Amino acid sequence: MHTTRSGPARAALRVLLLLATLLGLAAAPPAAQASTAATPFKVLALYSGTWDAAHIDFVKEANDWFPRQAAANGFTYTASNNWDLLGNGGVNAYHVVLFLDDLPQTAAQRTGFEQYMRNGGAWMGFHVSAFTTDAAAWPWYHNQFLGSGNFKSNTWGPTTSVLKVEDRTHASTKNLPATFTSSVSEWYSWSNDLRQNSNIKILASVDPSSFPLGTDPNQTWYSGYYPILWTNTQYKMLYANFGHNAMNYSTNTRLSSTFASETQNRFLLDGLKWLGGADSTTPPADGISETAWYSLTSQANGTCVDTRSAATANGTAVQQYTCNGTQAQQFQFRSTDSGYLRITARGNPQQVVDVTDRSTADNAPLQLWGYSSGTNQQWQPVKETSGRYHFAARHSGKCLSAATTATNSVQLTQRTCDNSAAQSFALTAQP
Repeated sequence: MHTTRSGPARAALRVLLLLATLLGLAAAPPAAQASTAATPFKVLALYSGTWDAAHIDFVKEANDWFPRQAAANGFTYTASNNWDLLGNGGVNAYHVVLFLDDLPQTAAQRTGFEQYMRNGGAWMGFHVSAFTTDAAAWPWYHNQFLGSGNFKSNTWGPTTSVLKVEDRTHASTKNLPATFTSSVSEWYSWSNDLRQNSNIKILASVDPSSFPLGTDPNQTWYSGYYPILWTNTQYKMLYANFGHNAMNYSTNTRLSSTFASETQNRFLLDGLKWLGGADSTTPPADGISETAWYSLTSQANGTCVDTRSAATANGTAVQQYTCNGTQAQQFQFRSTDSGYLRITARGNPQQVVDVTDRSTADNAPLQLWGYSSGTNQQWQPVKETSGRYHFAARHSGKCLSAATTATNSVQLTQRTCDNSAAQSFALTAQP
């Protein structure tokens, strides 16, 4: 098990990362900007590399494998054991952060990481990055963000597992078969039942054909439900419960490879592309970046979609207002499933455009409300021949609509889709 953090960083790496930090503080975080094929998205992998030979060996493997995949898959890869990059703003220079074998330990690191994620950052964590026996010490991360709570049990020794893919619509799992054999790992279970968390989407779990799972009779799973891959739909994140190689501990010799399964590797690469905003074939497959912030301008009257008084509280009216470039008029589009997305407010990305009271009636007003996976909070973007978009609500099939005149502060509504200018919006990426 893993309990400690952070070894000394190389001096040269510290200099490079200091420069990246200074540049990152002077510009908008790439996490809130679009990535293109000509501009690879930036991945930062944080690790400690100080505890358990199997975890240390996974770090070595990851820091060899990911750089070799980078150019062909549209990203750059920087590895660092300087976890203070989370606390001093350095992480904002990167589109995606990976936790290879640890998690933030100091208050500044934890606060910085939470802010990074709330501001539109993206994250992938492995194995030990979720391990804790004291979830209450950082409840946002363990109970809300990951949803897993405390470590409960593990299998031993490390083995492969047949995994059942539960959601093949997600960008990270769209190219996976219904079941596949993982690489060797030790497997963890958790105190919280992730199936009871409406924000958690389980992507893959242990298939019953894997039982018994383990080689030590006292640390073997014989039955049960064990999530292995999942995402929290309120964030751009993926957790993978693998990252522990089989080892000869007497010689610290590697006996297996985490990257031995090509199918598992496909999850990693497709998942990274989704996190980095470089996945152009998954919902929304219409040219809208999931990492950019956009203004929405009405074709009918030239006003912009706006959150009244720049507020972000539940019930804040979503209205039209003269375009002014403020954050009250900036939104991000994050996919849910099946081509639908939620429209998040830049002032607080946990707040989304919501049809009030789940109404299916014409002229039902739109507001901001905390995202809860409601179908009245999900919209299907439809690209028009002009390049503009209209947006259909999942629960009603009706379209997001502005007024026909340019009067400020008129609350937006849903109405039966009619291809009118009042339902057509131009999206403009914002810095």
